[in-house]
Amino acid sequence: MAAGAEADAYVRLSKEYAQLEPVALEIKRYRKLVADLGEARAMADDPELGEVAAEEVATIEAALPDAEHALKIALLPKDEADTKSAILEVRAGTGGDEAALFAGDLFSMYSRYAAEKGWRVEVMEESPGEMGGFREIIASISGEGVFARLKYESGVHRVQRVPATETQGRIHTSAATVAVLPEAEEIDIEIRTEDIRVDTMRASGAGGQHVNTTDSAVRITHLPTGIVVTSSEKSQHQNRARALQVLRARLFDQKREEAEAARSADRKGQVGSGDRSERIRTYNFPQGRVTDHRINLTLYKLDPVLAGGLDEFVDPLTSADQAEKLAAMENP
Repeated sequence: MAAGAEADAYVRLSKEYAQLEPVALEIKRYRKLVADLGEARAMADDPELGEVAAEEVATIEAALPDAEHALKIALLPKDEADTKSAILEVRAGTGGDEAALFAGDLFSMYSRYAAEKGWRVEVMEESPGEMGGFREIIASISGEGVFARLKYESGVHRVQRVPATETQGRIHTSAATVAVLPEAEEIDIEIRTEDIRVDTMRASGAGGQHVNTTDSAVRITHLPTGIVVTSSEKSQHQNRARALQVLRARLFDQKREEAEAARSADRKGQVGSGDRSERIRTYNFPQGRVTDHRINLTLYKLDPVLAGGLDEFVDPLTSADQAEKLAAMENP
């Protein structure tokens, strides 16, 4: 890096350095403990220092297992996308208007979580529900390590509550889907001009003066994969840039999933596998509880979680993922 590498190479080397530095620090920590343990044991027979040395041996021996575990975790294969920002997509599922309201609640939860982390949220595309909330909303969440913290949110989220329109107090079950994609850079995914078709169209609106009367909305079709992305803000130039941003993220996510499937086709049930077809979490309003079905964790902290307290689930999910990967590494 100090030798004046070209811009692209410098970016790649910087990322590699950032990934290797934590591993190197854990190795140094472990080696120092081992060396200190050897020195302390060597002094154990010294008449003057024996008692102090024995205490130091006990202290180091107690610290070694934690250092060894931390080193093993650091040596686990890294998801190259963990350091990236993310594209968040929330869509209403089964449940009509209530599902759209729930999608709005989920987006608010992620927005508050992002605010707590100091991340920046920018709405890229939204389709409001008739009674509130969203039929669909796509946003960019920018910051260091966003994807690492949010990647376990991909899946079907279920809500159980009494809708405001329910006159007999019956509990309804609705659902929304969440997709979290690592935000890809041009260095990660190259989109060739000949591989896309760009169509412009009139943006839809609520009527009256709010209707966009120019052809500013953009739809981009990626011909090799058939992926279609739209953006319908006021600026056609901005719409094209945003649509390409989402397309790049989806292509990068597809590339990651294909690589993961090739490496471990038999790990479909693994925590963090990104399988969006299964229900991952239930939010039960009458009982004030949230249950994550992947790790069988139930917390009676519905309000704090919806207020952005997602670390209550993110930390255990991360630990479960690391434990499974560690077990696979130790028992191939």
